[in-house]
Amino acid sequence: MPSILHINASPRYSNSDSLRLARHFIDSVQAAAPETFELETVNLFDDGALPAFGRIAASAKMAVFTGQDQTPEQVAAWESARAVFDQFAAADAYVFNIPMWNSGVPYVLKQWIDIITQPGWSFGFDPQQGYRGLMEGKHALAIHTSGVYAPGVPAAFGSDFSSTYFADWLNFVGIEDATHVRFAPTVLNGDVDGTRQFAETELSDVALLFTGKLSATGKQQLVTD
Repeated sequence: MPSILHINASPRYSNSDSLRLARHFIDSVQAAAPETFELETVNLFDDGALPAFGRIAASAKMAVFTGQDQTPEQVAAWESARAVFDQFAAADAYVFNIPMWNSGVPYVLKQWIDIITQPGWSFGFDPQQGYRGLMEGKHALAIHTSGVYAPGVPAAFGSDFSSTYFADWLNFVGIEDATHVRFAPTVLNGDVDGTRQFAETELSDVALLFTGKLSATGKQQLVTD
């Protein structure tokens, strides 16, 4: 059965524009899907959603790469990080809702990315050819929202290092089949409802293509399992 991992990077829940659009997209996929699929949502701002990746985890990482034994504390930290990656790697497709924070992504999303973006897990490296993403064959939908910034606004109204960073990260780990939908601005906007409706229509259209890819993934699993 194909699976979707939904990563919610907003702490605002019912007041979140990005989360509202993500749920609209998932509902559209469910309505169009000819078969069921597994859905798992990770609310990154929930207490305990992510393990710490500080001194102990960093030492555990270096112990792995230098061939040294890990201490019991390091083993526990590394296994916690690996569990986050395994959840990510097990999914066939992803839905991300990402509000812009200070021109970039929310810090918990960056923490999640830094936990799972490890050599030998989500990417490989060759001294002659460089980096290579290891997450090929996955599909992603990223929803980007911002209150003031919008494409084409003067520099005084902000910059976008959020969607550009995230698109680059997806490509880095090998997720080349990615669609990005933007709802902006959400504050300096004379027609917020109209802009939201446009984004919802775009997401409904994307959902049809997304569903087809999920169905193809399910059929492939039936053949290969």
